[in-house]
Amino acid sequence: MKNILVPVGNSPDSHETLQYAVQFAAEFGAMVYVMEVLNLSTRAGDLANLKEKALESSRERVRELIEKIDPGQVEIKAATYSGDLIDGLKDLDRELGIDLIIIATRSVEMDDELYLGSTSGRIIKRTDIPTLIVPKGNKFAPYTKILTAFKSGVLKRNRILNPLIEIQRKYSSDISLLLVKTPGYTDDDLKINTALMDISSQVTMTEQANTYLGVLEQLERHQPDLLCVFRRKRGFFSALWEKNRIPKSEFAVRIPVLVLSVKKY
Repeated sequence: MKNILVPVGNSPDSHETLQYAVQFAAEFGAMVYVMEVLNLSTRAGDLANLKEKALESSRERVRELIEKIDPGQVEIKAATYSGDLIDGLKDLDRELGIDLIIIATRSVEMDDELYLGSTSGRIIKRTDIPTLIVPKGNKFAPYTKILTAFKSGVLKRNRILNPLIEIQRKYSSDISLLLVKTPGYTDDDLKINTALMDISSQVTMTEQANTYLGVLEQLERHQPDLLCVFRRKRGFFSALWEKNRIPKSEFAVRIPVLVLSVKKY
């Protein structure tokens, strides 16, 4: 992992997420890009330099955010974008090659009942960049026990596992696999990708209505410090996808969640 992106909003806790990302990046020798997205609307008669003033104000907010943390030896750069959040993420990925996005469970929303707010929910739902979701209050620590959950062991490309493999190599992590047999599963779903098997220490199978419920059932037993899932059209978050906002009452995981996917662009 060389380039890590941290989208920030107006949350007073943004510096905590950035500090976590910087400590993570230091472990892997990566660079951190801090991204704030501006949605500017212009009308006839607006000052010609309105956009530039807004961009400079945004850059100043990012600089102030960086000043609140200890960067250590990690290089941090600002990446302000004017336009739609998802378009900005994709454009930046094309330009720089983003290996991982690190986001808080909530972004600008202040509702303590939310696990994912609308902004962070859109990032998970509408991008194909591997993403690490960090709940509020988490301090960075090595991932020694990882639970990787899925309802199908079939992977279209082995490189989807690259972030997980890098983490395991760094910390000699113990990876447990959780295969959740959901209604309508096929025999092919039970065939686990060999690359995934090679990095795991054990496999647990359970039957539930969806992967999400299977994870909740097994978290206490495995007690991981990182949960890893796959971004699929009808995958782990499918039961929670109807809106971008995900309430804590429906998903109460208190550990970081690594969402893996293969970029399509």
